[in-house]
Amino acid sequence: MKKPKSNPQREFFVIAHNIRSLYNVGSIFRTADAFGVTKIYLTGYTGAPQNPIQQKRIAKSALGAENWVPWEYKKSAAKLIKSLRQNKVSIVALENNVKAIILSKFKPKFPLALVLGEEVRGIPKPILKLCNSTIEIPMYGKKESLNVSVAFGIAAYKIIEQNLKIK
Repeated sequence: MKKPKSNPQREFFVIAHNIRSLYNVGSIFRTADAFGVTKIYLTGYTGAPQNPIQQKRIAKSALGAENWVPWEYKKSAAKLIKSLRQNKVSIVALENNVKAIILSKFKPKFPLALVLGEEVRGIPKPILKLCNSTIEIPMYGKKESLNVSVAFGIAAYKIIEQNLKIK
């Protein structure tokens, strides 16, 4: 089945910045496929499928999604974000422990790029400053965060659900 042609009102990009675990990268690909993400940008030291050694680990959790979800590697997340903003893409950081909009109250504006950060330290402050907004998933247990790929799945679901309600 062919995907529909790109529609700016539905364009949903992911910026995976400095993701250490190749299994998380693979899981992000698989989840991106499930939610019809337009393109994944891998930035910083995030592993990429073009590297044969990294590709094997990514493929283990991506289960083939790395072969059909469009992606591109860009060294600088900051330059990428500035370029996307010039093209009227709303940049949204998924981060906790900062002033953020609770995910359930977030009203996405498309085209949208969701920024995901490194598993332990999150999104660097200079990158956060470039974002139009920051969203967070509230935590009710003892841990203060989720695995980055799990958090992405929850956020992607909510973003897509909101987009479908708008239409």
